[in-house]
Amino acid sequence: MVRSKWLVFLLLCMSCICHGQDTSKKTPLSEVIIALEKQFNIKFSYAVEDVDNITIDKPKPSLTLLETIDYLNSKTLLNFKALDDRYVTVSVLNKTVSVCGIVLADANKSPLIGASVLVNNIKRITITNENGKFNIKNISITATLTISYVGFESRNFTAQELFSAQNNCKEIVLTTRNEELNQVLIPVYLTPGLQKYLDGSTVLNTKKFAILPGLIDPDILQSIQALPGIESTNESIANINVRGGTNDQNLVLWDNIKMYHSGHFFGLISAYNPNLTNKVIVSKNGTSAQYSDGVSSTINMYTKDLVTNTFSGGAGINSISSDAFLEIPITKKVELHVSGRRSITDLFKSPTYNKYFERSFQDTEINADSEQRDTASDFYFYDYTAKVLFDLSEKHQFRANIIGINNALEYSERFITNANKTESKTSNLSQKNNGYGGNWKAQWTSKLSTNFITYFSKYNIDATDYRVETDQRLTEANEVQETGIKINANYKSNDHLNFLLGYQFNETGMLNQTTVSNPIYSSTKKEVLLNHALFSEVEYSKNKTYLRMGMRLNYFQKFEKFLVEPRINIRQQVSDQIALKLEGEFKNQSTTQIVDFEDDFLGVEKRRWIVVNNKDIPIARSKQGSFGVEFNTKKLNIEATTFYKIVDGITASNQGFYNSFQYKNAHGSYTAKGIEFLANKTA
Repeated sequence: MVRSKWLVFLLLCMSCICHGQDTSKKTPLSEVIIALEKQFNIKFSYAVEDVDNITIDKPKPSLTLLETIDYLNSKTLLNFKALDDRYVTVSVLNKTVSVCGIVLADANKSPLIGASVLVNNIKRITITNENGKFNIKNISITATLTISYVGFESRNFTAQELFSAQNNCKEIVLTTRNEELNQVLIPVYLTPGLQKYLDGSTVLNTKKFAILPGLIDPDILQSIQALPGIESTNESIANINVRGGTNDQNLVLWDNIKMYHSGHFFGLISAYNPNLTNKVIVSKNGTSAQYSDGVSSTINMYTKDLVTNTFSGGAGINSISSDAFLEIPITKKVELHVSGRRSITDLFKSPTYNKYFERSFQDTEINADSEQRDTASDFYFYDYTAKVLFDLSEKHQFRANIIGINNALEYSERFITNANKTESKTSNLSQKNNGYGGNWKAQWTSKLSTNFITYFSKYNIDATDYRVETDQRLTEANEVQETGIKINANYKSNDHLNFLLGYQFNETGMLNQTTVSNPIYSSTKKEVLLNHALFSEVEYSKNKTYLRMGMRLNYFQKFEKFLVEPRINIRQQVSDQIALKLEGEFKNQSTTQIVDFEDDFLGVEKRRWIVVNNKDIPIARSKQGSFGVEFNTKKLNIEATTFYKIVDGITASNQGFYNSFQYKNAHGSYTAKGIEFLANKTA
């Protein structure tokens, strides 16, 4: 009898459970629509494929028609709209939804309070509350949202991804950004967009970039010359001299691709588009151990690196050139950035172009006057960039880049011979720098990340000089091909301590070729240099102390030679306004530019790249130390820095002498020392 009672009780419980499951079962939306048409005597207009595979809980029978429509809108990604008392349309167009989310840190899943949530297409913004939660109402189902927090990598979502019919807010985990240690010290340095980091490097933030006094358009390389210790000895834009060094002693990187040429009009215009260049970091001393091959400075340019899923672009024109750029979303995880610029001088030669032409080709045969010959010249330039951004996942990002820079000059002469015959000869000059690069960023754990970088850079300058009066044809070529591979491993021990370990390989090949038709002469020189490097550094930042110490070991395979390069960068805040800084570095350089003859390459671009041979052209080596004092308030920045730099391994042909050393293969050293002072007051 007792067993029978328990059996009946269990059957009743199972009946209740089964009944509860039946009531919570979702119903296909198509069936719900048919039932509502009968209930309210209305008609729904919809595409069958829009409602297929959608299931919802049935609305309560007690709801009115308008309440039922509101219910359907809140539970689906479709837009239900009553046209009148008889017809209701169902579509995916003009749908607005409410979304929510909970933003968490990757380390311990703690909520991030005050994280920014931006609706990109309408520029609405909100922040997370004390629980890391946010809510945004009435946004388009096609809208994209960017979620960001200081010290963390930003993430992008569509409204559809964050929508939940049950109001179950999605957990969004942000990954710690490894650049957190390098904090901005001075947010406005000379002009908005120029900032200074704790390690002493200067950053051009192009998002906030303002035009410096005396400039019409923002120019990356021109703005760099406004910094203390940086100038151009020949007053051009692309020729940059840092603390007494020559232009070839600067390591110029564009998205980790080494560039061997940076200008148009042979130095008067920067070849880098500021619209897609996100930031530029300039380091004069105390450089990170992962960089070498520039004994004077490192100029590191980075393009936009975030997949925003937002289409944008722009175009412009001035009296010399026209340009355009586009940011094109391909899929949710893939984006394409392109830019281009070309001179318009073949259509219109403005007074500005004429002045630039005279400045570029002054003191050359291109601009020389002669009563015995008629001359004509044509010059044009263009540049382009392209970047593919692919986010495989939150922890793996792939990037591919292309950059091209081209200058072309054609110069023709008509000469009347002694027999009253007219002869016409044409000379030309072409200068190109093309680069291809790729990198893979991986976040393996919350503390360990890697960055694999590879690139190929090719520089060419080719000239054909046909001299009418001597019937002589001179051809010259200078070519550089460099392949590079680098892998960095970062281990972030805690919020204050970061370790870097890496390896770099470079293969640099150079060609110099000269041929003469009358008398017949030909010379071809090819050199290839392989360089391996291991580097490591530790970076510490806490309270008022910043420290970065590193070591780089270089091995030149051809010479079987090792070079050790220590680096140090210290900044100590001694009060709220005053700080002391100490920087030092050893660096080397295995490529250099020389001047063989003043009329090389039509006398326009006299310098040619060569690789060292460790004999008459030794490896350039620099030793530099600097000490500075800084005084900073919110509106006033005063700093003074004294430096001492020794560069050994320079050649006479590299310095452009016009004395007895002009044609000698002498090599030696130079010393640069001085004091840099800056006083900057902002409004």
